[in-house]
Amino acid sequence: MLNFIFLQITGSTGTATADTAKKIAAAIPPVTTPAVTEIKMSVIDLIMKGGWIMIPLVVFLALAIFFAIERLVVIAKAAGHNRMLIPNLRDYILNGQMDSARNLCRSMNSPVSRVIEKGISRIGRPSREIEDAMEKVGRQEIGRLEKNLSILSLLARLAPMFGFVGTIMGVITIFFQIALQDNISISVISSGLYQKMITSAGGLIVGLIAFACYHLLNSWVDRIAMRIEKTSMEFIDLMHEPAK
Repeated sequence: MLNFIFLQITGSTGTATADTAKKIAAAIPPVTTPAVTEIKMSVIDLIMKGGWIMIPLVVFLALAIFFAIERLVVIAKAAGHNRMLIPNLRDYILNGQMDSARNLCRSMNSPVSRVIEKGISRIGRPSREIEDAMEKVGRQEIGRLEKNLSILSLLARLAPMFGFVGTIMGVITIFFQIALQDNISISVISSGLYQKMITSAGGLIVGLIAFACYHLLNSWVDRIAMRIEKTSMEFIDLMHEPAK
């Protein structure tokens, strides 16, 4: 009998406790995980955070691309070379057909052919004079090919310097914001950090593009210069063939 009464009391207490726990749980608001906001930034927005120093860097990039393409077209056109130039000229020169030889050079319209044409026009004069005339024309042709390459070299040096100036300005901005608000939180120094890193990266990227274009194009010009020198030597040897 006592056991039955004890079980009844225990069951009633357990039910009351369960009901109380349910009420407490219902009163407590559910814990929700805050949603992570995805922040997207366009390239334009990223550049704008670099400050006004990004304006000259963008101009430098446009100039580097323009002059690189312009020189690429000119040098690629000048790189065309007819390996049969000297063999074709041999018959004309040995037979005294100088006008035909000069017309052949003019039809090719390349730096190499213009140098050889100058040599043909000096046939009959001392060898030293012929060589000097050809050398002078060769320097002029190389000078035409190297035109504006110095601008690419200058841009390759200036762009990283401007990026470094932007870095210094970003550091100054950071310390100014800290002194103004007496706080070293990320929100305070973020604008200066953006300017510091973006201008540094922008300057290096523009400088790298200009540097690579300059050296690639310059190496191409060097190959053309070697070709002019080699062809000129072949022409000088050809000039001495009748005396053999």
